[in-house]
Amino acid sequence: MGHKISVVLVDDHALVRRGFRRLLEDAPDIDVAGEASNGAEAVALARQVRPEVIVMDCALPGVNGLAATTQILEVLPNTFVLMLSMHSEDTWVRKALEAGARGYILKNAMELNLVSAVRRVAAGELVLDPQLAPPANLKGERDHGLTERELEILQLIVDGKSNKEIAAQLKLSTNTVSVHRANMMRALGLHNTAALVSYAIRSGLVNIA
Repeated sequence: MGHKISVVLVDDHALVRRGFRRLLEDAPDIDVAGEASNGAEAVALARQVRPEVIVMDCALPGVNGLAATTQILEVLPNTFVLMLSMHSEDTWVRKALEAGARGYILKNAMELNLVSAVRRVAAGELVLDPQLAPPANLKGERDHGLTERELEILQLIVDGKSNKEIAAQLKLSTNTVSVHRANMMRALGLHNTAALVSYAIRSGLVNIA
């Protein structure tokens, strides 16, 4: 077996974690690298394990899932967070995306396919529960001072493309893509790619599938 997706499970109910662990460990390409029962534990464990994907319960005691996600992505911007929540309201979905989550699925969904969601998030996709409508107004005014080329690159960043992949697709040098990325973050006052992606989605600068 080749590469395995490393996953950390975060939920304050041990039985829930056990159920999720069984689901994920049945998949040959997924490795559960650790578990945490609250937000503070999640932050500490993520720093230690550096997983590719964190399956994060939204409602945690103490530091909640949204705050834990923000803290983790400040240190590990290349880690993908899949948020699990009981809340289907637009406001909660937006909050999760703003915190940097790359997926949002409902815990009570009868059709919860956690394995598929983890794989898709690890591949760079934005995963929303099929029961949810994408947050409203995601196609807002494009008046944030970015050029058309920067908006084009931003869309590809949100789609999970690397600088090299973007360069090949747009027939640019990798260095040029890097400069555009840096210019966008400077223009928007952001400091990492996770924050850039969250801002782009929240502000309606990109389309999400």
